[in-house]
Order: sequence, then structure tokens, then C-alpha cells
Amino acid sequence: MNILLIEDDAVLADGLIHTLSNSGYRVTGAISGNYAEHLLQAQDFDVIILDLGLPDIDGLVLLRQLRSQKLALPILILTARDNINDRVEGIMQGADDYMTKPFELRELEVRLQALIRRCYGGFNHNIEMGRLLLDTQTHQIKADGELLTLSAREAELLEFLLLQSGKLVCKDRIAQRLSSDGEALADNAIEVYIHRLRKRIEPYGVIIRTVRGLGYLLENKNYE
Repeated sequence: MNILLIEDDAVLADGLIHTLSNSGYRVTGAISGNYAEHLLQAQDFDVIILDLGLPDIDGLVLLRQLRSQKLALPILILTARDNINDRVEGIMQGADDYMTKPFELRELEVRLQALIRRCYGGFNHNIEMGRLLLDTQTHQIKADGELLTLSAREAELLEFLLLQSGKLVCKDRIAQRLSSDGEALADNAIEVYIHRLRKRIEPYGVIIRTVRGLGYLLENKNYE
């Protein structure tokens, strides 16, 4: 689960990145609105945490711009502005939740989990396909009720495909998702991970369909 943290307070940002990373999230920080927009074009994210007091643009303006560009990601505002007008304006401009500073880390994590449930798993925090189950809170993937043993990148790839189940996912998005800082992922490496993962999950009623020239589609095996 990838989070874009848009926060210009370096100390707070470092603390949040450390805490959320320990909880199983992959967090990328942006200290300005311009850099955040660059990251959104270059990488794939699942959730945005947005501060309103950014150095180059007001967070509410950035929020309005992102929604006008049809960005559908869940956005949680995290700000020192506790005025009721700011709260109302934030929700009206397209935020999915609004928290004020100071805050409790535990509450932030719970609210993130609630956003993920609503946007990716309905009222249930589990996403199921075939005999696979992804717990969006713990990031664990189970097959027939038992933990599925995968490498770190295989697990991240399968989580991403499950979150996008039924949707075509291009290679560029997979490369963005799996690439480490400063390390690009080649097309043939993606094909290797897809091949390995396909062999692991097909016995559990799930296939990865290759749509030539476009990308990959995760489906129930009985749709084949």
C-alpha cells in the first residue's frame, strides 16, 4: 500500500514515514505541492496525506487542482488548521477525511485503514479473489486461510494487482510500484515476477492474464 505524504515539516514527515513504514506501508514524502504533483505523475499511489500549509501553494488549492484532474485517490488532510470553515472547505473540495494537529498516531492509522476499506474493500477490510484473501490492514495475503509465502516484491506485486483486480494494469505502473529509490525496473524483470507469481497463485483459482501490448489483468480462473 503506497502513501504519498505531502508535508513540509521535516521532523514530522520523518516521524510519520518511520511509523507508517513499520506498519507495513510504503511512504514517499513531498515537501511541496509542485514536487507532489511531479511524484503523482511519476509514481503510483493508493492514498494521499495532505498538509494545508505548504511553502509553494495552499493545500486546499492543491486539493482542488488534483480533483479537477480527476484524481480519484483517497485524500486525508492533516493540518494545524482547526477552524470549522477550513474543515468544511476541505471536505467540499474533495478530501475524504480531515485531521488536525496535534494528533495521535494510532488514530491516524485507524483513519487510514478506514479510507482503504472504503475505497478498495468496501465495508470489509479484506479483498478476496478465488481462494486468495488480502487483509488491507495487515497487508497479509492468505491462500486457503494460510499465509502465502512470497518474496517481498512478489507480495507487493500481488497486493497491487489485488487492489486493482478486474482492471488492466500496464507495465509502467508496475515498474513504478516495484522500483526502489534510484533503481529502475526493466521490462524483463517485471515479466519474471509475473511468471513466478502466476505459477504461485493459479492453484488457488486466480490467473494473471497478459493483454499483449497493454499490460496484465488479475481474474478468477473460471473466467478463463
